[in-house]
Amino acid sequence: MISRIKKFFGIEGVKLELLIPETALAREGVVRGQIRFQSMNAQEVNYIKLIMVERYARGRGDQKMIDDYEIGIAELDIEIDIPAEEEVLVDFELPFQLVKSGMDELEGRNFLVGGIVKAAKYLSKVKSEYRVVAEAKVKGTALNPFDQKNIQVR
Repeated sequence: MISRIKKFFGIEGVKLELLIPETALAREGVVRGQIRFQSMNAQEVNYIKLIMVERYARGRGDQKMIDDYEIGIAELDIEIDIPAEEEVLVDFELPFQLVKSGMDELEGRNFLVGGIVKAAKYLSKVKSEYRVVAEAKVKGTALNPFDQKNIQVR
């Protein structure tokens, strides 16, 4: 009885860990990495969803605004058996596309204007942070394992 409850809630079940590089190149537009699965009991993963999220913050104090944008999604509809006490690695590629604001486009057009735009962005505290989120669906469980890691985009 207790083992069925543990399995339903994912206790002692599949653990998911993202293995990604610290940086990704914007011109390549893809993050390559691996997902490490481990479990204390034999289980089956039948779906993996990967999302790359940009957190765009701007403003100061009461005027501060933060938005999250999904800039890349990959879904893997595969069945993976996770043996007890063993490690399973799954390779993935997560394509993404950066969204440029009007200020970013203006910055790239002209060297002189670019400096002014950089200064304006600095004064407005404009900042983008990126993270990759992975979630897997495990057969017979209600709570799905997930992990997220920050990544720099250059």
